[in-house]
Amino acid sequence: MDPQVQQAQLTAILGMDPAPFEALMSHLMSSSNEQRSQAEIMFNLCKQTDPNTLVLKLAQLLQLSPHMEARAMSAVLLRKQLTQDDSLVWNSLSPATKSAVKSIFLTCVQNEDVKTIMKKLCDAISELASTILPENGWPELLPFMFQCVSSDSFRLQESALLMFAQLSQYVGTALVPHIKHLHGVFLQCLTTSGSSDVRIAALSAVINFIQCLSSSGDRDRFQDLLPAMMRTLTESLNGGQEATAQEALELLIALAGTEPRFLRRQIVEVVGSMLQIAEAETLEVGTKHLAIEFVITLAEARERAPGMMRKLPQFISSLFAILMRMLLDIEDEPAWHSAEDEDEDVGESSNYNFGQECLDRLAIALGGNTIVPVASELLPAYLAAQEWQKHNAALVALAQIAEGCSKVMIKNLEQVVIMVLNSFQDHHPRVRWAAINAIGQLSTDLGPDLQIQYHQLVLPALALAMDDFQNPRVQAHAASAVLNFSENCTPDILTPYLDGIVRKLLVLVQNGKQMVQEGALTALASVADSSQEHFQKYYDAVMPYLKEILVNANDKANRILRAKAMECISLVGMAVGKEKFRNDAKQATFSFQQKLVMEVLMSLQGSQMEADEPTTSYMLQAWARLCKCLGPDFLPYMSVVMPPLLQSARLKPDVTITSTHLDTEIESDDESMETITLGNKRIGIKTSILEEKATACNMLCCYADELKEGFYPWIDQVASILVPLLKFYFHEEVRKAAVSAMPELLCSAKFALEKGLAQGRDGSYIKQLSDYIVPSLVEALHKEPDTEICANMLNAINRCLQISGPLLDKHQVRSIVDEIKHVIVASSSRKTERAERTNAEDFDAEEGELLKEENEQEDEVFDQVGEILGTLIKTFKASFLPFFDELSSYLMPMWGKDKSSEERRISIGIFDDLAEQCRESASKYYDTYLPFLLEACNDVNPEVQQAAVYGLGVCIEHGGSVIKPLIGEIFSRLNLVISHPEALQPENVMAYDNAVSALGKVCLFHRDTIDPNQVIPAWLSCLPIKVDLIEAKVVHDLLCSMIERSAGELLGPNNQYLPKIVSIFAEILCAGKDLATEQTINRIINLLRQLQQTLPPAILASTWSTLQPQQQLALQSILSS
Repeated sequence: MDPQVQQAQLTAILGMDPAPFEALMSHLMSSSNEQRSQAEIMFNLCKQTDPNTLVLKLAQLLQLSPHMEARAMSAVLLRKQLTQDDSLVWNSLSPATKSAVKSIFLTCVQNEDVKTIMKKLCDAISELASTILPENGWPELLPFMFQCVSSDSFRLQESALLMFAQLSQYVGTALVPHIKHLHGVFLQCLTTSGSSDVRIAALSAVINFIQCLSSSGDRDRFQDLLPAMMRTLTESLNGGQEATAQEALELLIALAGTEPRFLRRQIVEVVGSMLQIAEAETLEVGTKHLAIEFVITLAEARERAPGMMRKLPQFISSLFAILMRMLLDIEDEPAWHSAEDEDEDVGESSNYNFGQECLDRLAIALGGNTIVPVASELLPAYLAAQEWQKHNAALVALAQIAEGCSKVMIKNLEQVVIMVLNSFQDHHPRVRWAAINAIGQLSTDLGPDLQIQYHQLVLPALALAMDDFQNPRVQAHAASAVLNFSENCTPDILTPYLDGIVRKLLVLVQNGKQMVQEGALTALASVADSSQEHFQKYYDAVMPYLKEILVNANDKANRILRAKAMECISLVGMAVGKEKFRNDAKQATFSFQQKLVMEVLMSLQGSQMEADEPTTSYMLQAWARLCKCLGPDFLPYMSVVMPPLLQSARLKPDVTITSTHLDTEIESDDESMETITLGNKRIGIKTSILEEKATACNMLCCYADELKEGFYPWIDQVASILVPLLKFYFHEEVRKAAVSAMPELLCSAKFALEKGLAQGRDGSYIKQLSDYIVPSLVEALHKEPDTEICANMLNAINRCLQISGPLLDKHQVRSIVDEIKHVIVASSSRKTERAERTNAEDFDAEEGELLKEENEQEDEVFDQVGEILGTLIKTFKASFLPFFDELSSYLMPMWGKDKSSEERRISIGIFDDLAEQCRESASKYYDTYLPFLLEACNDVNPEVQQAAVYGLGVCIEHGGSVIKPLIGEIFSRLNLVISHPEALQPENVMAYDNAVSALGKVCLFHRDTIDPNQVIPAWLSCLPIKVDLIEAKVVHDLLCSMIERSAGELLGPNNQYLPKIVSIFAEILCAGKDLATEQTINRIINLLRQLQQTLPPAILASTWSTLQPQQQLALQSILSS
């Protein structure tokens, strides 16, 4: 547009005549893209040129326009400009404009009659107030709201309550001083208002306000409102206002999720009312589902109300029965039987699907001890009924509860398996399908126990089901269940059945129905993967069929079939190994088989795939498996594989964000679009794109790991993609893959340099790559919300430090140490919060088990902290001590008796590393740490004991004069470990071996402080040690040193210890290289030869006679060679 024309338009729009501005508003709402686009340009120009005039004109339009659309548009634009705009327009407005806008807003609240516009207006006021109220920027607002809510006008009451609800979310603390007044206002609106709109707005306000209160005492002040809150729901239902009732239910669900204990005192009445709604015949399905969702949400609110719902067994039984009846809402559609459509949900209602989902969630939330007794009463009755729907429902329910009830169901495995297998013979195909589905699910959730105990029943039953040619859907599902079964199966269980299973699956691969072929291919792939080299005998029979599909199934309708053939070929290749995958192991060139597979894959890779192509993920994974199978031989294909792989890894997430305050839902026909709500934002994410991205990132990690230095050409490119994904919060698997890849990239670079493949690069390349990767990992760790990924990140940092640790500068070490402090504090806070949950009224044993599992994840985090500190200490030795001094106050509490045995073991291990690597420099810590080590020698946990006695051994070796005064105390502690009646039990023997090693160090390094005539024979009687093979090599070398230094003292008076020493040597030599290094073995042989030459023959003969025959032969052979 001509600048002069544009300026003229701008002047007119911002001028006194309202018509040009109203025209601009009209164009902003235009259905014409071009007109709307031009209007947006002009609007933004107005904002940049004169924001005061623009905002005032919008406010005046909101106040004065007779057109509803213009007023609505003004409210939305004002909210965006004043609260959401990046340039923060509000801050640039003059005081006069700000005052005018606030005044007009309040005037409009009093005058606006259209409800939808009023809601938009309240949104705008609330969001603006959330920014300026905390600084007392709108002192008139709260008095105005209290005035409105106390007025006689339902419209004003509702408006004020809508604003109270939103302000509670934004700046709840600003409302807390008014808690008493608000209580009265909410009570009055809930109990006496003649308007259902006011009552629902009051319900929203009170629930949002309760959620913003941090004090349980403050929340309890609103307990007396709960009956009135529930009446809002029941009166809406009784008055036939189901839309209002559904709104009330959604608000109560939010309360159940965030403040379930608020409901506790009246839990029986509240849950009872919800179950009545769920069973009401006359209500809409959506209303009943919301009532059930409320009860399920309460059950899931573990962190805030642990065990509360388990205290209501009568309601659990009722809810389970309701959910079972929902599973009866299924039609026997002909389309299901014909199997022309791959959709397995044919005939299933929303009731049926919701019932399944809720059973799964309920079982996970409450656990097997609560759910299995309820299911045990109801399921047999359903299975004994006449109707096929009830049989189907029982089997579906069993599959749904298996994950949450696995620990209890495993104890009753026979009963469960027989119940399901009996239905394999049911007359109705849908019931047989459900039985097969149940076996598949149980194989996953109750494996490997189910596979080990019942393979002889399950696999023949599945094989028989694959013969059901009248019902292809049942056949296909039987093949899928073979996949589930084999995934948790060892080759020795599977191998005896392979002939029959592979033969049947090959028949199905040739079957005309595509879903049967696809199921059979997936099962074949899984069977090959589980049976590994045992699958070699079937390779020649299977591969021709797979190649045929790969070559011929090339139209769009068959793309998933072809993809599954790729998957199967790659898994078969991995199972049988590279040599079998080639035609002839001696040939250096690829076989015809392999060439054909690779060429077809390459042609597929080269063809233009559609966006969001469903086979992409199969393709990416197939290539990666072939790489694992072929190793370095795969390198020629990398130039074909990498471009599309990098493209998939670069995919941007398809995300739509709207405000929860807007009426607009995120709409999409795409099943892979998931919606989540975070605060006041509704986020829609296309999961199929994220899954492809995650697969690609995993494959990049796989290639770097597999190809090592061969991956060098792609390191920089891949690092630039994956490092930013360490903070990709849309998808956990993407972050996990990026984390795992970091040390692999450094490793590839290191190997490439060492092997001379990184032309033009020197050691500074590793430094440069490390400087990019390590700080990024540390920064990502600081923000990581998931405990498991935190542990993964710590592990990745440790592995990176093992490669590039010496290249770190002091600033980088400082950042790692600071982050370790943060990790320890955060983990400790999480454990403290869990410990507080144990004080809840309803806390029970089941909840205790779940907390224990969560705390074990924290132990894994601390274990990785210990590993990192060990690596830093080994790398920097004494120069790390200033950092250790800082960390000491974080680590010392971990030695306490109140800490877990893992925490104690790890913290002792850190000190062991310090003492071992820093030697004399570490002796200044002995006064602080040795008392803990000595006490830990008596710890009930053998792993803690082992760490303690190992640490004592290190201090004995390196502690010099500092340790000498404590040798007597150390000796008695070691003696207690060694002489314990159960010292040689499998769980204690590692501690025993380490104590024996430490005792040997006392004999070698502090002989002057002990009575050698007592201690040395006691020590020799413990040798050789045979379980801790690392310590065995140390202690047996130590024995050689002692004999070389003072043979007479070791042999004892009249050579009385000679037979024992020779016997020890004989056992060590007979064990090969397990108990001693090659160097130690040579020392032993030399010592035996010296003894042979220096001792009288009679003594030698007597000594020899004490050995076992095989030991005598072994020594004669060694000494004569």
